[in-house]
Amino acid sequence: MDQKEYLELKEKELKDALETVHAIQSSKDPTVRYKDSRPITDLKNMIETSVKEFGDRPAFWQKKTRKDPYEPISYRKYLEDINALGTTLIAMGQKDRRIGVIGANCYQWAVAYMAIVCGTGVVVPLDKELPVRELKQQVIEAEITCVISAKKHVKDFLDMKNEGGTKLEIIIDMEAEADQGPVRSMSRAIEEGADMIRAGNTSFTEAQIIAGEMSVLLFTSGTTGIAKGVMLSHRNICEDLMIAPTVLTVGPSDIFFSVLPLHHTYECTCGFLMPLYKGASIAYCEGLKYILTNIAECRPTMLLGVPAIFEMFYKKIWANARKSGKEDKLRTALRISRASRKLGIDLRKKLFKDIHAVFGGNMRILISGGAAINPEVLDGFTDFGILAVQGYGLTEASPMGALNPDTAPNSRSIGRAFPHCHLKIDHPDEDGIGEICIKGDNIMLGYYKRQDLTDEVIFDGWFHTGDLGYIDSEGYAYITGRKKNVIITKNGKNVFPEELEYYLNNVDLIEESVVFAKEGALGDDDVIAAYIKVDEEYLQEHFDIAPAEEELMEMLWKEVDRINRDNPPYKQIRTIKIRKEEFIKNSSKKIRRFEQGNKF
Repeated sequence: MDQKEYLELKEKELKDALETVHAIQSSKDPTVRYKDSRPITDLKNMIETSVKEFGDRPAFWQKKTRKDPYEPISYRKYLEDINALGTTLIAMGQKDRRIGVIGANCYQWAVAYMAIVCGTGVVVPLDKELPVRELKQQVIEAEITCVISAKKHVKDFLDMKNEGGTKLEIIIDMEAEADQGPVRSMSRAIEEGADMIRAGNTSFTEAQIIAGEMSVLLFTSGTTGIAKGVMLSHRNICEDLMIAPTVLTVGPSDIFFSVLPLHHTYECTCGFLMPLYKGASIAYCEGLKYILTNIAECRPTMLLGVPAIFEMFYKKIWANARKSGKEDKLRTALRISRASRKLGIDLRKKLFKDIHAVFGGNMRILISGGAAINPEVLDGFTDFGILAVQGYGLTEASPMGALNPDTAPNSRSIGRAFPHCHLKIDHPDEDGIGEICIKGDNIMLGYYKRQDLTDEVIFDGWFHTGDLGYIDSEGYAYITGRKKNVIITKNGKNVFPEELEYYLNNVDLIEESVVFAKEGALGDDDVIAAYIKVDEEYLQEHFDIAPAEEELMEMLWKEVDRINRDNPPYKQIRTIKIRKEEFIKNSSKKIRRFEQGNKF
């Protein structure tokens, strides 16, 4: 594209971004409280404008070794490293190619991602938990020619390259100080790129970026075991960055604590790109077993997580209160706090200072996504003085679909639609339940090489999520289950297994469960069955001697009968079985519902 055409295109892209900003500023929704989003056309424009505004502020906090303190890396330094690595990648012949990134969350991953997407080619974030055969399949499918990898995966990619059958040409080690044979060093590549820029090389810094073209290719780790490639553009992601922080405030004083894997759009967009857009900073967790240690060290203000993380924290708080004999004292403090808040007096930081100390002393917001969470957990954290909300999204929506506003959260809802992004319920039944659909500029370009699958979910201008739910009169959305998971009884009644699993998993004795339809003993209508994994930690805490299986079944049936009493006959669980081992899961740790081994 010649320069004149390119400038005309960028002018149109800016007009589109300004349209989004105008929709935000003119929104009449009372929960859209933060209307200072700046227009951005693409991710390069995003980081360059952030550097102008926040240049010497810390963009990242990272430790060199476990014993070292967190050290800041400025926005300015980050952009310099992006430009340098991008220049070297182009010099290596990787312009307009597909480049993979794989490894634990770290500054190097963040540099690699932006160096690819901001002028080199298409970034393909890879899941570090996948077996080698699946990684190789994705390398082949995506036509990856270069991989920027953590040291532990380098040999796997070298083997792939040597075996043939892929287009893999270059392997770059994120951690190596120097080139080692065919493996390039990322730090050395950055040095080389900086030298080229100083010598006048502008191949990357002046590269054309077309916001509407595929720039990110993400393989979803579905619960069916079949990965689909989701094609996202700069425009898709930038739309989310502009619309999402309008209902929940983010600013330069925030420190995001990064725990979830960056190859997922939830963490990548919301926990990586969002703080960079808003001038906040990111501190990287060294691993799940170091969460509390790292939180105490970096004292973050925001944490994005999945329900399992927050439920684990919440259970530990109450378990520790019981062990130390302070449970009654904690409950009394909660009653005092709730009563005083009704009078406009907030004593939570003082009453629950020990809990705040566990979270570093500065934590203000916890955001849960990825699956349904017990609203009692969200309400519980909010009662302690740390606002906890849930949102909703899918990779196909880059990923934001809905979020609870910080000024009016509803712990039972997945949130509300954003300005310039719409939610609707398709074909609602008599209870208002139907398929949740999303429309906006954040919706993917489509599934990679699968127009047939794309046409199944994007039509009539809407993305059909496959999630079933309803929207209440105040605009809050709720999920009842997945369309493909619904159990339809012979008399035409719908049973949502997720609903029953939610009730089961809220029982202290139960860690996880899978609900499914099982053929009845007499060959008549199917019966609702539950495969249950007992919480071993709960047993250890409450029993000196582990109960026998008969006793466990008796305890479980007592809980199941209690749940059944609140449900009509067609929804009642009729058979249960205890599962000893963990359920078969995908790399996102979600249970593969249709795996035969997860049923009995």
